[in-house]
Amino acid sequence: MGRAPGQRTGILFVNAPTLAPLGADTWIHAQIIGHVDRARFDTIAACVTGPRDRRTPCYEAFRAVRDLEVIPIDFGPELSASVGRNRLRTIIDTLPALTSFVRLARMVRRRRIELIHTSDRPRDAALCVLLARVTRARCIVHVHVGYGEWMSPLLKWSLRRADALIAISEFVATTLVDSGHRPERIHVVLNAIDTDRWTPGSGRDEVRHEFGVAPSAPIVLTVCRLFEEKGPRQLIEAMPAIRAQHPDARLLVVGSEMQPGFRGELEDLAHELGLNGSVIFAGQRGDVPQLMAAADIYAMPSQWEPFGLVFAEAMAMRLPVVALDNGGAPEVIANGVTGLLSPMGDQEALTANLSALLADPARRALMGERGRALVLQRFGLARMARDVERVYAELTA
Repeated sequence: MGRAPGQRTGILFVNAPTLAPLGADTWIHAQIIGHVDRARFDTIAACVTGPRDRRTPCYEAFRAVRDLEVIPIDFGPELSASVGRNRLRTIIDTLPALTSFVRLARMVRRRRIELIHTSDRPRDAALCVLLARVTRARCIVHVHVGYGEWMSPLLKWSLRRADALIAISEFVATTLVDSGHRPERIHVVLNAIDTDRWTPGSGRDEVRHEFGVAPSAPIVLTVCRLFEEKGPRQLIEAMPAIRAQHPDARLLVVGSEMQPGFRGELEDLAHELGLNGSVIFAGQRGDVPQLMAAADIYAMPSQWEPFGLVFAEAMAMRLPVVALDNGGAPEVIANGVTGLLSPMGDQEALTANLSALLADPARRALMGERGRALVLQRFGLARMARDVERVYAELTA
């Protein structure tokens, strides 16, 4: 598939999630599209648009990118939405995927698309590998999680057969290499954030007033989808010891539950520990920058976090970060400089890190300043786009 001198490299992004909320994988793709050099790359996005009165989060994210052509596709229901369906119903529901596949294949050939860039969602990855095979394009799968045996056979098959894998951290890349993937196929491109959105500013007083927290009371904030591995239980268990030293400290827990009944378990735990009023459950919120402005520490003792966009967001808001020394967290957080890391399973060390920062406002402020400087230096969208461009150039050389 030759390219004329001066012709832009054609790239097709394929993201077919239909369910809310917007995933980090789709958001990252939208940012890459919006920041790559359009003089060099001709980008097209294919996604599920949804009905006119209820567009998918994926479509809304792509529609926000300036001058981006968005092609509607229908890959059928997401695998997570197919649980409990009978096999015949699932087959019928996925028949539209064949039509979308044929349309995309014709478009790739007609417009001389060279690269197909998708995420590690099993269905999307598999269809894009096949699409690349029949059109002689090359397929890139963007890997947002560490490789593990929990992965579906379909995703494992796709990762083995993609032309290239983009790992969001050295940690993710290492898990791929350790599982037998060839290192030369793996490219590390660290995630990034929109630093223009995450700027320290107003909101502190309003949020504190909403939750009835005094201006001088320290707030430890965690923002995550609520399930066991994100570590909210460990933060609640740390609060009795923290309250003994800092009686007015509050833990603000933000996010919707992914495990049914898990929030109720956390609320029961807080009650059993006598923390009524000290732990605030805010649910899903759309004003996370303002919540961070109201906080003094960001904490998320997540186990084997692949990267942790929220760590970079908190650092951009000049918050010191408390997390675990595993996964991709050490690639974002400089231990002792922008935050404090503790070993997984060491509850005493986690509690001590939180207490140490609560006791030292000057240290918190210094870590916050250093954290924002690090984000501006390493985790901006322009840097991520340039790194992805280098992957594109290598694959099309």
